[in-house]
Amino acid sequence: MTTEQQVLDRIERARKRAPKVREERVTLAHGAGGKASQTLIDDVFVTAFRNPALDALGDGAVLDLGLGTGVPRLVMTTDSYVVSPVFFPGGDIGDLAVNGTVNDLAVSGARPMHLSAAFILEEGFPIGDLRRIAASMAAAAARAGVAIVTGDTKVVQRGKGDGCYITTAGVGLLDRPEALGVAEVRPGDAVLVSGPIGDHGVTVMLARGDLDLAADLESDTAPLHSIVAALRDAVPGAVRMMRDATRGGVATVLNEIARGAGAAVILDEAAVPVRPAVSGACELLGIDPLYVACEGRFVAVVAEDGAAEALAALRAHPQGADAAVVGRVADDPPGLVLLKTAFGGTRIVDVLVGDPLPRIC
Repeated sequence: MTTEQQVLDRIERARKRAPKVREERVTLAHGAGGKASQTLIDDVFVTAFRNPALDALGDGAVLDLGLGTGVPRLVMTTDSYVVSPVFFPGGDIGDLAVNGTVNDLAVSGARPMHLSAAFILEEGFPIGDLRRIAASMAAAAARAGVAIVTGDTKVVQRGKGDGCYITTAGVGLLDRPEALGVAEVRPGDAVLVSGPIGDHGVTVMLARGDLDLAADLESDTAPLHSIVAALRDAVPGAVRMMRDATRGGVATVLNEIARGAGAAVILDEAAVPVRPAVSGACELLGIDPLYVACEGRFVAVVAEDGAAEALAALRAHPQGADAAVVGRVADDPPGLVLLKTAFGGTRIVDVLVGDPLPRIC
């Protein structure tokens, strides 16, 4: 047995072990979107709340309303937003909350319809800023064709929060027949991204002013429902699954695909679209753009015979001009993401361990 195969076998054995939280207290790593986050979710929340909808954990849950066949199903999703600063080039916490929830519904295959919004406000937060955030949310909801129909507000003492936190939930209509999910992924499928990666994460890092860097860069925060619909219209039945590349970036999404499908994802580094400003900032910071959050990009797995048409559909949409086929699904090694580097080598792209990236939320 080769050394490489021994390493792969060791990784596979480790992955098959049931996740277990070893820490006695929550750490920042548990919110970073990597292995610590997944372990916390699996060991604490999935174990406690287990049910059929939760077992198919994704960006949204398909709800069985028990109304019989022929009745459209609903998809539900929820998320919380704690970004700092709350205002950044290209967006703010308000449109981020709306777009993020709309996008989770869209990549789950649903047509977004209704949202809720709950606010946790710190004593002393400026009312003017709150009005600006609410207006931003209203504008984002109008662009996405959804309504914010209910919500809640809580105020905590000064020093007990971080200005403004927002939690949103969304409901969408599942009105297309084709199934989506990692269970549909097959070897030979193409992996696409809808545009340049890492814009949001790097923008927020630079907006904090903690880094002595300047770049003409804006967050990519945007609703994805329109470009997702264009893709599905262009290649009906060929889209296997979709996922928006938020916390943990494209690398985390690809690992979820590889593990869930029991397949390999072979990624071509040269094909991954990254803006020069993002690439330069990441190089100076010593981080990989593949792990940096996006808020207006998604990863799609498409059947091989529909890949060219899918790419053309994405590039024809205003949000997808720089879309690219970045890799393929393969049989082996199952559960791993491999990157073919620009230097001709190959390396494993694993899920983040700990919290190595500058915090953006």
